[in-house]
Amino acid sequence: MCSSDLADIGAGSGYFSVPIARRLTAGRVLATDIQPEMIDFLQARARTEGLANITGILGREDDAMLPADGVDLVLLVDAYHEFDRPWEMARSIRRALRPGGRVALVEYRGEDPSVPIKPLHKMTVAQARLEWEAAGFRWVATDERLPIQHLIWFTKD
Repeated sequence: MCSSDLADIGAGSGYFSVPIARRLTAGRVLATDIQPEMIDFLQARARTEGLANITGILGREDDAMLPADGVDLVLLVDAYHEFDRPWEMARSIRRALRPGGRVALVEYRGEDPSVPIKPLHKMTVAQARLEWEAAGFRWVATDERLPIQHLIWFTKD
């Protein structure tokens, strides 16, 4: 796949972290979550599967606890809308990204009333852009190929 360092924020049990770590030729996955039980589970899973390139990180509600300039790509899948402190989290993500680093934000489409998800678990592209651009990111593109979610790309210039 690649040799980048990636952060999976809201990694939970490793649904994305594990398959990504399997495909990395070099680099690492920093899997963050605010629930200690999820970090414990993910680290045990990584050991069982022989994946030495996953590091579980216990985050906080206001900080992903990632190293400064430590990652090339941040993945957030259906997690950002759950943040209690989104401004602070976005700023901590910005600190963690290397120059030119990117954010892949996946959220259910708030513009589409036919998406069978409660409105509080959805985001519009306009809402995401407003919040991420205010935190110092530049919008790059929105990919609508997923059936009911947006994939919104931001970068740190």
